[in-house]
Amino acid sequence: MAVIFAGDNQAFEMHGARFTALVSPKRGSTRQSVWRVELAPGAPATLHQLTDEEVFVIQSGKARVSIGGSVTEAGAGDSIVVPKDTDFSIQTVGDVPLAALVCFPVGGRARLADGSEFTPPWAE
Repeated sequence: MAVIFAGDNQAFEMHGARFTALVSPKRGSTRQSVWRVELAPGAPATLHQLTDEEVFVIQSGKARVSIGGSVTEAGAGDSIVVPKDTDFSIQTVGDVPLAALVCFPVGGRARLADGSEFTPPWAE
């Protein structure tokens, strides 16, 4: 069993977003990574794909979500399931920052529009 204390969380900044690692292999997990993402109002949406399914649970704010070209809005309490190998972007709607918890399998990778892939450092 691993207890991960909030004071030990590490934050990363990328594409106008803040990612705070909560659970990852470096923190004792073997199958899942969990992080908190915060998107400021006006932060650009970054189109990308994932090599595995990703799940968001919105904690606060409102999001405009594009999954496979279909666009919808979601808010606090809503969940978003992003299928693997599908174009995806998310951005804040309105003046309130968006905050969500995100779950992604260990070993999953993000694929940017230029074809480059990487493992998010907050998921390692």
